Amino acid sequence: MGHLDHATFGWLTPVLSYVMACIGAALGLRCTVRALGASGRSRRNWLLTAASAIGTGIWTMHFVAMLGFSVSGTDIRYNVPLTMLSLLVAMVVVGAGVFAVGYGRDRGRALVLGGLTTGLGVASMHYLGMAALRLHGDVTYDPVLVGISVLIAVVAATAALWAALNIKAPIAVAVASLVMGGAVSSMHYTGMIAVGVRVSPSGDLLPGATAMQFIFPLAVGLGSYLFLTSAFVALSPTAGEREASASAQRPVESAAR
Repeated sequence: MGHLDHATFGWLTPVLSYVMACIGAALGLRCTVRALGASGRSRRNWLLTAASAIGTGIWTMHFVAMLGFSVSGTDIRYNVPLTMLSLLVAMVVVGAGVFAVGYGRDRGRALVLGGLTTGLGVASMHYLGMAALRLHGDVTYDPVLVGISVLIAVVAATAALWAALNIKAPIAVAVASLVMGGAVSSMHYTGMIAVGVRVSPSGDLLPGATAMQFIFPLAVGLGSYLFLTSAFVALSPTAGEREASASAQRPVESAAR
C-alpha cells in the first residue's frame, strides 16, 4: 500500500479549502434567502447565483484540499475533462437542490428534497473529482466510510438550508455557512480516509495534467469569482432597502413640486 499524505503543505491546504467552502456556502445561502424575497426573473437569477456559488465553493474546496494530497511511490495527475465535468455536476445538482427550495410549495418537503439533492451534489462532485485521479496503482474505497461521507453531506446541506431559511439574523447565515463549510470539509476528508492506494511503481508517463498546471490556476480563478460575487451581493440593496429608499424619495419629489 502506498502511504497517503492528505496535508503535504501542512495546515495550509485544509484551512484554505475550509475557508473557500465557507465563502461559497455563505454566498449561496445569502442568495437563496434573497431569491425567496424576490419573484419572476429576479428570483431565478438569485437561485442561479446561489447554485454557482455553492458549486464553485465545494469544487474549489475539494481541489485546494487535493493540492495537499500525495501518495508515496507515484506521481499524481488529473484527467482534465473529468475534472471539468465534476465542476459542472456540482453546479447542476446543487442548482436542482436550490431551485427545489426556491420554488417548493410545501416548505418542509422542499427543504428535505433540496437538502438531499444538494448533499448528493456535494458527494457526486467529490467522487467524480476522485475518479479524475491518475496514478501508478489501484485506488480502493472503504464502502462504509464512503456511505458516512455521503450522509454527512446530505445532513449538513439540509441543516444549512434550514438555518438560512428560518433564522433571519445575519449572524445565523454566518453560522450556517460555517457549518456547511465544515460539513463539506469533513465530508471531503472522510471520503479521503476511505481511500486506499495499492501502488505499482512504473516509469511510464501518466496521462493528464499536474495539479499546479491545471487545478491551481482554475482554483484561483474560481476563488476570485466567489470574492467578486460576494462583494456584489453584499453591496446590492435588498427589497426592503429599495422600498425604504423609494418611500424616502417620494416626499422630496412632492415638496419639489
